[in-house]
Amino acid sequence: MSFAHLHVHTEYSLLDGSNKIKECVSRVKELGMDSVAITDHGVMFGVIDFYRAAKAVGIKPILGCEVYVAPGSRFDKEAVGSGDDRYYHLVLLAENDLGYHNLMKIVSRGFTEGYYYKPRVDMEILKEFHEGIIALSACLAGEVQKNIVRGMYEEGKAAALRYQEIFGEGNFFLELQDHGIQEQKLVNQSLLRMAKETQIGLVATNDVHYTYAEDEKAHDILLCIQTGKKVADEDRMRYEGGQYYIKSEEEMKTLFPYALEALENTQKIADRCNVEIEFGVTKLPKYDVPEGYTSWEYLNKLCYNGLKERYPDGEESLKERLEYELSVIKSMGYVDYFLIVWDFIKYARDHDIMVGPGRGSAAGSIVSYTLGITSIDPIKYQLLFERFLNPERVSMPDIDVDFCFERRQEVIDYVVEKYGSDRVVQIVTFGTMAARGVIRDVGRVMDLPYAFVDGIAKMVPTELNITLERALTVNPEFKRMYQEDEQVRELIDMSKRLEGLPRHTSMHAAGVVISQKAIDEYVPLSLGSDGSVTTQFTMTTLEELGLLKMDFLGLRTLTVIQDAVKLASRSSGKDINMEQIDYNDKAVLDSIGTGRTDGIFQLESGGMKSFMKELKPQNLEDIIAGISLYRPGPMDFIPQYIKGKNHTDNINYDCPQLEPILAPTYGCIVYQEQVMQIVRDLAGYTLGRSDLLRRAMSKKKGDVMKKERQSFVYGNEAEGVPGCIANGIDEKTANKIYDEMIDFAKYAFNKSHAAAYAVVSYQTAWLKYYYPVEFMAALMTSVIENPGKVSEYIYTCRQMGIEILPPDINKGEGSFSVDNGNIRYGLAAIKSIGKPVIQAILTEREARGEFKNMKDFIERLSGKEVNKRTIESFIKSGAFDSLGGTRKQFMVIYVQILDQVNQERKYSMTGQMSLFDMVDEDQKAEFDIPLPDVGEYEKETKLAFEKEVLGVYLSGHPMEEYEEKWRKSISKTTLDFQLVEDTGHTKVSDGAREIIGGMITDKTIKYTKNNKVMAFVTLEDMLGSVEVVVFPKDYEKNQQYLNEDSKVFIKGRVSEEDDAPSKLICESVIPFEQTKRELWLQYGSKEEYLAEEAQLLELIKDSDGQDAVVIYCRKEKAVKRLGAGRSVSADARLLSRLTNYLGESCVKVIEKPIENIR
Repeated sequence: MSFAHLHVHTEYSLLDGSNKIKECVSRVKELGMDSVAITDHGVMFGVIDFYRAAKAVGIKPILGCEVYVAPGSRFDKEAVGSGDDRYYHLVLLAENDLGYHNLMKIVSRGFTEGYYYKPRVDMEILKEFHEGIIALSACLAGEVQKNIVRGMYEEGKAAALRYQEIFGEGNFFLELQDHGIQEQKLVNQSLLRMAKETQIGLVATNDVHYTYAEDEKAHDILLCIQTGKKVADEDRMRYEGGQYYIKSEEEMKTLFPYALEALENTQKIADRCNVEIEFGVTKLPKYDVPEGYTSWEYLNKLCYNGLKERYPDGEESLKERLEYELSVIKSMGYVDYFLIVWDFIKYARDHDIMVGPGRGSAAGSIVSYTLGITSIDPIKYQLLFERFLNPERVSMPDIDVDFCFERRQEVIDYVVEKYGSDRVVQIVTFGTMAARGVIRDVGRVMDLPYAFVDGIAKMVPTELNITLERALTVNPEFKRMYQEDEQVRELIDMSKRLEGLPRHTSMHAAGVVISQKAIDEYVPLSLGSDGSVTTQFTMTTLEELGLLKMDFLGLRTLTVIQDAVKLASRSSGKDINMEQIDYNDKAVLDSIGTGRTDGIFQLESGGMKSFMKELKPQNLEDIIAGISLYRPGPMDFIPQYIKGKNHTDNINYDCPQLEPILAPTYGCIVYQEQVMQIVRDLAGYTLGRSDLLRRAMSKKKGDVMKKERQSFVYGNEAEGVPGCIANGIDEKTANKIYDEMIDFAKYAFNKSHAAAYAVVSYQTAWLKYYYPVEFMAALMTSVIENPGKVSEYIYTCRQMGIEILPPDINKGEGSFSVDNGNIRYGLAAIKSIGKPVIQAILTEREARGEFKNMKDFIERLSGKEVNKRTIESFIKSGAFDSLGGTRKQFMVIYVQILDQVNQERKYSMTGQMSLFDMVDEDQKAEFDIPLPDVGEYEKETKLAFEKEVLGVYLSGHPMEEYEEKWRKSISKTTLDFQLVEDTGHTKVSDGAREIIGGMITDKTIKYTKNNKVMAFVTLEDMLGSVEVVVFPKDYEKNQQYLNEDSKVFIKGRVSEEDDAPSKLICESVIPFEQTKRELWLQYGSKEEYLAEEAQLLELIKDSDGQDAVVIYCRKEKAVKRLGAGRSVSADARLLSRLTNYLGESCVKVIEKPIENIR
């Protein structure tokens, strides 16, 4: 072969290339070529995947990038000419390792220094990092070609010579391309002439954007997704002519019969390029230890000090385990790693930033425990070190740390400062086009009706990592439509070609890389959406390259615990230390067993509540097991676990060696650690080897499991495994145990992680039990930005008998606080009140006492902090209620008071005397503007104001008086439509018929294509809100009921959304007032009733309405319904007349549930 593709875009030219890396290399191999390049636009996202995929099929990978070159300096961020002139294209290929490192630096600088619309580099950078790089003049957007197209041949030639000068002779080539575009034919003639005149070599390339010729249509759809256009749109970006696929050498020869040398040059360049990437060699940063120590000595000192502290009466065996762990850490080269983690955790603790008890397998290490990296005793809970660091499998240790949500950034800032901002960066992640999303994207671009596409997308099951291929096999209905409906087939075929392509980049929520040299020595950099620097490689790639990744996670619950402890210490006057609470407190465990676990970490979902009720945990082990079992898969073992727990005598162990391992979990295998212990204790494996078997089981590696079964049962002398039979366990039992392990190992959970989280769960439960008010206040502060969640917790507080008081200018604080056993709403939750305002109020209050009245408040705070808007928000929220006036009075008068104060300020500024300066304090008060006599707002207005500025109803709820009616008629509440955190789904299922009820708080009218009216309505009940979609037909029928503030029941079909709350498609509406009520009147006996019947009919004859009257005679237990002609309207007037006549206990109005909404 004498041709190689040197200009190839892969899927990582985001939304511009649909050429999947694996398909690309296998197509190149199929065509008989031996090398291929990757040159994505401005980025190197894909180079490592590409390198591995090419090597795997025996193709040489050429690593490159098509960079954007700024016409002037990369620092010029001014538009030069039109959009196209902001940058030129240039293809760079790495010839050797130096070239690869230089290429990374060039690409990184494009982002960190030259980003303007695109990551741009300039001549200066190219000069600085040109060594080891071969450059090609790129496509029509290259500088040379652009000048030729404009008829400026000489300028083009000058540019070519300039590039040749930068990269050196023989390292810059003029690039011929032919995709059937007229301009290219013209450019190619000039390039041939230029090559002769300048002796610069030629290469021929094809600007590959997709793999096969037939991908043209799918690629065109991808471009539409990128530009937000539809396929049918006229003026949009497109790659005309369908030539942008991987062509064979023959096809290229047919295109360039006049430049065969240019084709041969591609192979020559390919042969010159040889880059080897180093995997698996760790590049850990060094930790600066105090003088006189080596890292190893310092780590030992810290660990042995910690050992004395953690285990005051330490046994010899603990010392042995510590020595063993340290020796493994040393031999694997992770001494500095542990010191780095110890250091930033110590920083956090020293600065009062709450740190979690640990997460992941790190909690299994006694080194982590003695260093204070984790705070769970690995010995007590039987946690294994090998699950974390396995001497028989070298891999990076992974310590993820949870910090207080609000202050996590401080710890990251500390690390950046300590190791240097060029060595600490955040990590990129890619959002991909997943099965459902890609159908929606493609459907939108093909301009298919929304409802049609939505229906098809919903046929894809919502399991993890689902693909369209798999969806077609598991959903027969989906497959049938695919086979029978032409339109569906096209939609799915196009979607399949684009499925799995990366769609956009974002930043990993917690991952940070720390390296020993500047990061762009190892990894190209790009920018996150907020301008912070991120790597261009994902987490797994970084680990393979030997870089150290740390996860700094922000855990809201830690913030809640810390705030609750502060509040509790303040109100109880005691110093509360969460490290020292009793983890076997019966009262706390019983409270978890009641299932009332709102706000308790990991235990607050509906399913978890009922599981806890059943489980009735007796100790922390039970909660650890609970967290591990409550997941899809292991859930099937819950009944067996509970049965074992309730009847411990009936548990059968297959052999005595199993008892000590499985006793804590009542005979069930729940944890990965137990699998490792079984293999160790029954068959004599080392723990390192048993960890390898555990990995094979959880990854379902059949061949390894088969081979290991042999060793497990019969032993393996060569590898020093005695086997079960040698330990006196017969063959049949050993095989049975092995089968059970395989069953469980698929789902078994990492106990270290579960134990760490169980500790956090228990701490929140302990606080909620002993300090419920403080705990709920801290919990509400943590969700202060999310009114939906706040109102859910307000509801919980009311059920717990805790009152929620409105914000208060004199008693409130920024966050939710405790006020005489109740919760005082936080000032920070009031909209349009910023932190500086709250700070000013608190400082002023501390310095000079409480505010006496509104004027005092306005006078004491400067105009900078307090303006009309803030005062209005304070009034509406109820923050001025304690200043001795109603909200309506304050609202009427505050502008006058503000003007008066400003007037006085003006006088004192100019030094003028005013009337006020001549009178004393008592007389001054006479000039204060009195509060007008206007009473208070109606309840509904008051509540509407609260909702406006707080996002929730506080002093009541507009639905309160209808609660009974509402409860009786609905089938679901709005809460059931929200996403449940642990499942990612809602409690209602797609297509189900449900009735919800509440108040309409928002209504948006939309016009359909054929000009019909439809509406989107927000319906709110006591617990939250839901979006209801009303299509034209139903809108016409129910229009008169669908007004803001109307209280209605709506029956309809549930529409499940992807990663969003479900909606309801309206079918019919019934206003609250149209629901049925009955007025029951009780008489002592039939006789008594008959005697008074005439009088009763006289009493009710003026009342006309829909409510039926029912007579109940106590003695005979008889019921008589008066005819429809006697129906009344059971309003307050009628009820008070009847109560006077019959007595209160004999008159009752009963709400009837809606039987059949039409």
